[in-house]
Amino acid sequence: PGKEHRPGGSSGSGNTYMTQEEDWDRDLLLDPAWEKQQRKTFTAWCNSHLRKAGTQIENIEEDFRNGLKLMLLLEVISGERLPKPDKGKMRFHKIANVNKALDFICSKGVKLVSIGAEEIVDGNVKMTLGMIWTIILRFAIQDISVEETSAKEGLLLWCQRKTAPYRNVNVQNFHISWKDGLALCALIHRHRPDLIDYSKLRKDDPIGNLNTAFEVAEKYLDIPKMLDAEGETARTDSTLSNLCISLLQLLEWIRRTIPWLENRVAEQTMRAMQQKLEDFRDYRRVHKPPRVQEKCQLEINFNTLQTKLRLSNRPAFMPSEGKMVSDIANAWKGLEQVEKGYEEWLLTEIRRLERLDHLAEKFKQKCAMHEAWTAGKEDLLSQKDYESASLMEIRALMRKHEAFESDLAAHQDRVEQIAAIAQELNELDYHDAATVNTRCQGICDQWDNLGTLTQKRRDSLERVEKLWETIDQLYLEFAKRAAPFNNWMDGAMEDLQDMFIVHSIEEIQSLITAHDQFKATLPEADKERMATLGIHNEILKIAQTYGIKLSGINPYTNLSLQDISTKWDTVSQHFVPLRDQMLQEEVARQQANERLRRQFAAQANIIGPWIQTKMEEISHVSVDIAGSLEEQMNSLKQYEQNIINYKSNIDKLEGDHQLIQESLIFDNKHTNYTMEHIRVGWEQLLTTIARTINEVENQILTRDAKGISQEQLNEFRASFNHFDRKRNGMMDPDDFRACLISMGYDLVSGRGEVEFARIMTLVDPNNTGVVTFQAFIDFMTRETAETDTAEQVMASFKILASDKNYITVEELRRELPPEQAEYCITRMTRYAGPDSPPGALDYISFSSALYGESDL
Repeated sequence: PGKEHRPGGSSGSGNTYMTQEEDWDRDLLLDPAWEKQQRKTFTAWCNSHLRKAGTQIENIEEDFRNGLKLMLLLEVISGERLPKPDKGKMRFHKIANVNKALDFICSKGVKLVSIGAEEIVDGNVKMTLGMIWTIILRFAIQDISVEETSAKEGLLLWCQRKTAPYRNVNVQNFHISWKDGLALCALIHRHRPDLIDYSKLRKDDPIGNLNTAFEVAEKYLDIPKMLDAEGETARTDSTLSNLCISLLQLLEWIRRTIPWLENRVAEQTMRAMQQKLEDFRDYRRVHKPPRVQEKCQLEINFNTLQTKLRLSNRPAFMPSEGKMVSDIANAWKGLEQVEKGYEEWLLTEIRRLERLDHLAEKFKQKCAMHEAWTAGKEDLLSQKDYESASLMEIRALMRKHEAFESDLAAHQDRVEQIAAIAQELNELDYHDAATVNTRCQGICDQWDNLGTLTQKRRDSLERVEKLWETIDQLYLEFAKRAAPFNNWMDGAMEDLQDMFIVHSIEEIQSLITAHDQFKATLPEADKERMATLGIHNEILKIAQTYGIKLSGINPYTNLSLQDISTKWDTVSQHFVPLRDQMLQEEVARQQANERLRRQFAAQANIIGPWIQTKMEEISHVSVDIAGSLEEQMNSLKQYEQNIINYKSNIDKLEGDHQLIQESLIFDNKHTNYTMEHIRVGWEQLLTTIARTINEVENQILTRDAKGISQEQLNEFRASFNHFDRKRNGMMDPDDFRACLISMGYDLVSGRGEVEFARIMTLVDPNNTGVVTFQAFIDFMTRETAETDTAEQVMASFKILASDKNYITVEELRRELPPEQAEYCITRMTRYAGPDSPPGALDYISFSSALYGESDL
């Protein structure tokens, strides 16, 4: 195979078979006859292996184009499984399969130079033969090693040693040395002398010798027949002049082409680089193929010329220095090296530009997204909205900032990706790297600034939050102190304004004592006020020191320091002195009232007993039976004059009472007498003396008009006084009824009530409910004058005694009220009749004595 198809060198002595083989390659590869022979030989070699898999090829450049039989060949000769081939028939399917075969060859340490899948798929004969030769070298010859030589050199040495004893055999290479067929027959005879009779072979019968070797090898040694004897005929001539001209023209074209291929100045756009690639493809497809053909033909002509000269026993053709075929080979090698490097450079640059365009677009997109996200973030982070926020608002801002920090951390990867893309763009030598770097640097600087601002804002929020927590605690403490203190001041104000009503020195003194006790608590209360003030001042100090704007509102109370101070001033400077003044004024008033009380009591305690005494004296005079009515009258007149003379004391007491009333004094512990008591007693005294004098006057008139004796009047007085239980000179109806019954009136029978009602209309015409002594005398006088009283009384007692002449104690007590019964029992004498039981009383003598008919 040709040089441009031979794999490059690889390390290790085991791979030295891939070194340059100038004699055989350059002499024979480009010879069309030799190419034909190669195709025939390589086809036979491939079929010798493919038959093991039940298939074969007919046309080596056509049957390997889809890559399927190529992969099968590699599997057969390597004993390994290749990746599953693509089943499609499209060009890209074929390229994929050939690439899998080439990748497998490369994996075995073979470097394929200038052999690509596209050339195999396109049916390039030279590339296909080069690939098959590479496979033969790797899988058929590589393991041959003689005395540490390469595989090919070792094989040649082995052939020389095996054929050394044979005549007319001189193996120096793998082409001309084998043309007469004796070398091949010698190798077979050396190992199987029974197959060939070497002594019968002739040097002048090359075709017969070759056919004998091929037939015996195929028949007895199972070696496929890969060559035809006729293929070894001589090549045609060409003229020396054409060879020189072609040589010079080819060298000139190579010298012009290499600088163009060596130009590695990359374009900045994908379009420009793609144009370069298109130009290179034109070079490979249009410009180079004729030159390859020209070079091939040149080598063929040169080899043919040399052969003809050698067969003609003429000297070999030796071109001038720099124009030798080896020069062409070296120049062509340099061209292909530059060409390969150029193509690799183009593809690398295109991939780089493609990558750059992708990265640049990705960079712009990510930058745009990041810049859109960061827009306004620095202004937001620079805000000092926390300075005027409350604690709840600060905590909300902190939660919001924590969420932002999480979002910021999540965007860290994006910034790192942007920086990584920018770095890769620089490493790939992006043409607008300056703009990328500027933008990337701006984003990084902004990101660093965002991080700094974020941390500053967190520090500020945490600091302000701690300060606000302190302030909030102080607010709470202020509220806890201010509320009870305010309640205390409210209670104090209420107590200090409380209207009091006292009626004694003791009561006002009790109020003063309580007020003094309250004033004693004011210093402690002022300490509490100062403590509350200190809390407020601490809040102001923190706010002023750290620049916190207070809203002025305590969330725990509606009380302000101004409220506390104002109320304290009101309590301590207004209500307390005012209360002192009011209490002192009340003390003075109560002292004056006490003097009035004592002054009034001193007189009342004299006047009251005096009136009571006079009342008792008058009562005694009115009921006293001793003395005549005229004597009683004189005594009563004297009493009346004394009473009238005492009126000035009553008037003076009235003046003192008026002062007491004007001073709103309602009690007086120094006396039991009130002015009303004195007035009533005085009026009763005047009424009693006047009534008593009038009664005596009326008694005198009645006595004189009726002719009643003094004894009868005394009897009437005694009866009246007996039944006057209240001793007030009057009898109530029940007392009067008992008196009448004792005097014999029948007030017990069916008509007794009617009779008593009639009598009451006589003694109490005004229906006052009482019977006076005068009315009693008038009634008794009238009754005495109109009726025989003794007979009526006796008739009444006779009824009570059940018509007996006497009456018993039991009957009197059963029929009369207790007092009347006792009256009769004490005054009746014992009955002296013969039929009287023990204890019988004489009611007849009692009735007669009652009305003066006998001495009782």
